[in-house]
Amino acid sequence: MSETVFVDRVGHRGDGIAETASGPLYVPFALPGEELVVERRGERGRIVEIVVPSSERVEPACVHFGRCGGCALQHWQGDAYRAWKREQLVAALAGHGIEAPVEAVVASRPGERRRVSLTAERIGGVMVVGFHERASHGLFDLQECPVADPAIVAALPALRRLAEPLAGRRDPLRLTVTATRAGLDVAATDARPLDERARDRLVSQVLSLGFARFSLEGEVLVAPQPPTIDVDGVAVVPSPGGFLQASARAEAAMAALVVEGVGDARRVLDLFAGIGTFALRLARTASVHAVDGDAPAVAALGDARRFATDRRPITAEVRDLFRRPFQGKEFARYDAVVLDPPFAGARAQSEALALVAVPRVVMVSCNPATLARDLAVLVSGGYRAEKVVPVDQFLWSPHIEAVAFLRRG
Repeated sequence: MSETVFVDRVGHRGDGIAETASGPLYVPFALPGEELVVERRGERGRIVEIVVPSSERVEPACVHFGRCGGCALQHWQGDAYRAWKREQLVAALAGHGIEAPVEAVVASRPGERRRVSLTAERIGGVMVVGFHERASHGLFDLQECPVADPAIVAALPALRRLAEPLAGRRDPLRLTVTATRAGLDVAATDARPLDERARDRLVSQVLSLGFARFSLEGEVLVAPQPPTIDVDGVAVVPSPGGFLQASARAEAAMAALVVEGVGDARRVLDLFAGIGTFALRLARTASVHAVDGDAPAVAALGDARRFATDRRPITAEVRDLFRRPFQGKEFARYDAVVLDPPFAGARAQSEALALVAVPRVVMVSCNPATLARDLAVLVSGGYRAEKVVPVDQFLWSPHIEAVAFLRRG
């Protein structure tokens, strides 16, 4: 059954919200100020007709928009879209009593996403490689992606050919594809078993496609060129399918903020350090101890630091910071602490840090809710939140990164 609604705002998941007599109605791809005819299904609505469009509505950049589960906001004019992202962060902080100034969003651009996770599956006898449809397990064949690095998009036909011998009849194949300085780094998981002859054929195929490295279930099968990532002039080779900031430009922006936040600190503790995204930059002026629970990432940093001859000392440690956070006297030798936890945040580590007197803390987060929670812990322990800077690493998605500066006292 259809009804006419007026959209009040956009919620944190990117859906338009219309207040109705029966409660809020969530309408994908709707914008504030729009009058719509929608088909209601419980709390969700599907646009049937846009009666009065928003002046901020623009033509989406991608032919797949609306079907693809990745982008939710391509139809929103850039300034308004970024203002909304900033407000999501402001609201999350306010909900925990954090009053730090929130700066303007550091924008991203199309074509900057250097790492994507694709799914491959045989559908009707045809090999399909792409993303999942919005709110569905269904898969569609990707033809373009204005968000991704053009080298990844250009390789889609080659990735379909590569998936043919690897995809099983039932379970989908996962392909993590990263654009590196040497070419594409492809890591396949959930592949069907291959005998030795099939593996040899696969290696020959990868060589013919010109990829820098190909890994199967974490094992490197062939690597004609080391798939290096440039981290502030240092060549780093990430582990197959390992974590990497999605955009090199966003990474550089966040790293510059981290360096600004630690200021003149000479001894820095870098927690959740990964492959050394911040540690390698911080080491230009400070000695750094980098810690992460991902052993392959720490190994990648260990290999890279040997070539960073123009930096101060970097030590590295594998440690599960959720089970064994740094505590008490372990902080005594550091002038600053940097934290870049995953989506779940770093509550236990924040609680331990709130009990000590490290002069400066910089927190990087991909989740406003857990960032606000963890900052509230630190503020309650005597830290002062000086400013927060949002970074739009995931263009046209509801997600927002942020870098927060804190000082003791």
